[in-house]
Amino acid sequence: MYWSNLSGLVLAVLSSVFIGSSFIIKKKGLQLARINGPSASVGGYGYLLQPLWWLGMITMFVGEAANFIAYVYAPAVLVTPLGALSIIVSAVLAHFLLKEKLQKMGMLGCLLCIVGSIIIVLHAPEEMSLTSVQQIWELAIQPAFLSYTASAIAVVLILVLYFAPRYGQTNILVYIGICSLVGSLTVMSVKAIGIAIKLSFEGANQTFYFQTWIFAVVGITCIVVQLNYLNMALDNFNTAVVSPIYYALFTAFTILASAIMFKDYYGQSISSIISALCGFITVLSGTLVLHNTREPDPQSNADSYTPLSPGVSWYIQGNNESRKQKEEDGPPFNLITIMKPDHFK
Repeated sequence: MYWSNLSGLVLAVLSSVFIGSSFIIKKKGLQLARINGPSASVGGYGYLLQPLWWLGMITMFVGEAANFIAYVYAPAVLVTPLGALSIIVSAVLAHFLLKEKLQKMGMLGCLLCIVGSIIIVLHAPEEMSLTSVQQIWELAIQPAFLSYTASAIAVVLILVLYFAPRYGQTNILVYIGICSLVGSLTVMSVKAIGIAIKLSFEGANQTFYFQTWIFAVVGITCIVVQLNYLNMALDNFNTAVVSPIYYALFTAFTILASAIMFKDYYGQSISSIISALCGFITVLSGTLVLHNTREPDPQSNADSYTPLSPGVSWYIQGNNESRKQKEEDGPPFNLITIMKPDHFK
């Protein structure tokens, strides 16, 4: 058992290093693609021709594979918290390679996100034992989870069709919200596929069940959507801010989806539930600290001011590269003077 947990620990740490590095590598590829054509933030797909972007994708896939295998050797309470290490890796690499300065309060925000996530996982209940994909299907079609799925899809469609075209380049929560909501459904599908593969290797072939292929199609679709909007978020905002906010929201929605689908918290003590709630509050606090201590770039045109992005805590301007790109596109149509809010000290 000791060597099994040790193997899972090593794989989980390696997974965080690969995933954290992939953020930086992919963003370098996005920056190179922007030089030769439209950026990903405005619908450009030139990054698909950049070898550096594909290297970042390969690095991410290796990290995700290591994380998947880590769950085979070690319990989730050991593997899941280590995913927060990817935040530290990406923030440090962004500081040195992308020259994206991480303030001291930003470091505190990262620490709060990590601590909060660890608290959530340490007080998370054990998962139920599942012996077939059909069991998972029964859990997936229960009214409570169907309601969550319908709500998540509805919110994603609203974000994609209305908010993304208008506020996606000025409000970080638009793209990250899409990634996080879709990601929670991705995890549920991938978990079902993983169980099917595991059971098939043990002799109980699950490929004969249509539910396995439905989970596979849903999983692949969700992954494609996640990657597309994650690219847009990285192309518009500071990597040191994208990583922890994405981690915090993705973790929160995933735990919520799992609690609804697998009834994780049924039979749990009040103290465990309260501790998990405190973990959520800690994560949200870290997110707000990162949000409020980010030094915004000077506004380049009037279009960057929208009803959803005035001087409030939910506003984050794009990074220096996005500002430069807007300046190259032409001068602003008019001039709007906005008083610098106190929370951007």
